[in-house]
Amino acid sequence: MIYPPKPRPGDKVAVLSASAGLPGILPLPFEAGLRALREEFELVPVEFPATRVMGAGARRRADDVNAAFADPSIKAIVASIGGDDQITVTPHLDDAVILANPKPFFGYSDNTNLLVHLWNLGLVAYHGGSVMCQFGRCGGMHPVSADSLRAAMFTSGPYALPQAFSYSDVDLPWDDPASFATAPPEQPCEGWFWHNPGTVVEGRTWGGNLEILSWLLMADRGIQAPAAYDGMVLVIETSEELPSAEEVFRILRNMGERGLLARFPAVLVGRAKAWSLNRRTSPEEKAAYARDQRAAVLKALREYAPAAMAVFDVDLGHTDPQVVIPYGGQVRVDGVARSVTVTY
Repeated sequence: MIYPPKPRPGDKVAVLSASAGLPGILPLPFEAGLRALREEFELVPVEFPATRVMGAGARRRADDVNAAFADPSIKAIVASIGGDDQITVTPHLDDAVILANPKPFFGYSDNTNLLVHLWNLGLVAYHGGSVMCQFGRCGGMHPVSADSLRAAMFTSGPYALPQAFSYSDVDLPWDDPASFATAPPEQPCEGWFWHNPGTVVEGRTWGGNLEILSWLLMADRGIQAPAAYDGMVLVIETSEELPSAEEVFRILRNMGERGLLARFPAVLVGRAKAWSLNRRTSPEEKAAYARDQRAAVLKALREYAPAAMAVFDVDLGHTDPQVVIPYGGQVRVDGVARSVTVTY
């Protein structure tokens, strides 16, 4: 795996929508994210043609990705947000162009498609950090997210992931300017939950959003033979669509039946998002949802990877704050010291 060269303050970075063109209909978080890139990160964001076009075709969005990689003045690529159909975009990517011009890519959720594609090309990318969510967060960037993103964007070397003891998964409406005057409400939480600690696992990462992984498995898109994942660390998280515990277990069960789960000696599980604008759960319902999610993952691991070590409630997914995981990069999961260290 190759770590592409990092940008420096003052460099140009591509901002594009390889999934949904939500910047076109929800400009407030997008503009806030562009300001954060310019003012806090001292980068020069460059929008590509389909960035604000909702419903742009797959080939048009792929053209933006190819052009961003091909442009020598662009030093990194940051996804505007996720979506649900990036699986239709990746067949149109120009792998020769990407390999000839490797550069860091940041994104998560539906961008799991691109992360898997780049992994298969041997390029390390970055799971996390979208313009509208982390950079354009209501009330300004979360300090934890900003620190992780800054380290991943500009530096190379080890980075100890922090544990959060308060978080938010409550979304403020993006079409209301008042939402951007205050940060989302946070609630207290416990630190990481460890399953089968006592060992140390070092390996490359693979995984992403669990729902997207299930689609890739169904489409037989970009998934290698099980042996390709031997010794790697599986990273999984779930989205704002709030999949049921039964669905989470079934996806992992199918990965187990395919022979995948047994290949991973360690698993990092993102803190489950348990509230959305379409499903405004009570505190009691949120707690029950999170418990059921953990139980579903543990059930699958007991059946298909009983020796695997797992760390739950790592802030790597759809909750706030969010830490960046180098996708295909090195990670050390130390169950003895109860620490997780990634290499940016």
